[in-house]
Amino acid sequence: MSIDKKLLEILCCPVTKIAVKSLPKAKLQALNASIAQGAIRYADGSSVDEALDEGLITENETTIYRVDDDIPIMLEDRGIPTSQLQDS
Repeated sequence: MSIDKKLLEILCCPVTKIAVKSLPKAKLQALNASIAQGAIRYADGSSVDEALDEGLITENETTIYRVDDDIPIMLEDRGIPTSQLQDS
C-alpha cells in the first residue's frame, strides 16, 4: 500500500520545509542494496539496519525519509542524506 496522496501533498522536510515525493522504485532498490552492504547512515550518524519498503524524497533529492506501515517517519535525525548513494 502506498502513502495517501492528500497526505503527500502537505508533507515537507522538517529541516528545509521542501516538499517531498514518493521515492522511485529504482532509487529505493539502490538504497536498499547500499543498506544491505552497511553503507548507509541516518542524519544522526546511526546505521540504517533495515531496508525500506517505501520512502519519501525531498523535491531537491537531498534527503530520504522512510515510510513504515504507511506512516512517514519525518524526523530530522532519521533523514537519510542522499549524498551517500553512488548515483545521487
